[in-house]
Amino acid sequence: MVNFSSIGEPMYSRTQNENGSYNSRCLDCFMTIASCVETEKDLDVREAHHMCPEKALAQLVALDRAAAAHATRN
Repeated sequence: MVNFSSIGEPMYSRTQNENGSYNSRCLDCFMTIASCVETEKDLDVREAHHMCPEKALAQLVALDRAAAAHATRN
């Protein structure tokens, strides 16, 4: 599976709570990735481990379409 956090545009919305902790939400599936995390470094780790179901589904659909297109050409 592909880790999409390294591809181009920002994938996460980060907010800082009043107590200084952070939250992070995926901008594709809107899943909360982290809540009340103490450091931005910890957010980086949690975001790096997120496997977004929306991105994974989009990748599978694209692969299926490519395979179908290839099959019709041959």
